[in-house]
Amino acid sequence: MTYVVTDNCIRCKYMDCVEVCPVDCFYEGENMLVINPNECIDCGVCEPECPAEAILPDTENGLEKWLELNRTYSESWPNITQKGDVPADADAMKDVQGKFEQFFSTEPGSGS
Repeated sequence: MTYVVTDNCIRCKYMDCVEVCPVDCFYEGENMLVINPNECIDCGVCEPECPAEAILPDTENGLEKWLELNRTYSESWPNITQKGDVPADADAMKDVQGKFEQFFSTEPGSGS
């Protein structure tokens, strides 16, 4: 098992999860984070820290797409180990539906 970041993170990117990760397995895109499933030690400390409830165990049904997306982008986006600036509209975007289709960006973030 590993944890994955889902579309709830898109344009929220609170980054509370980054601060508690003991193995620094988060990677930053322009408007979301992903977890490298090969680095995640399945400790679960990140899941309750996410205000957007975007982090889930990959054992939940229907997360295959997200596991693959996390794997793919963790290979090209920069590692992030410190919480950065939260987007100004994060709270407004938290409960928006269909964020992947509308707002997902393949561009990398700045990392830390």
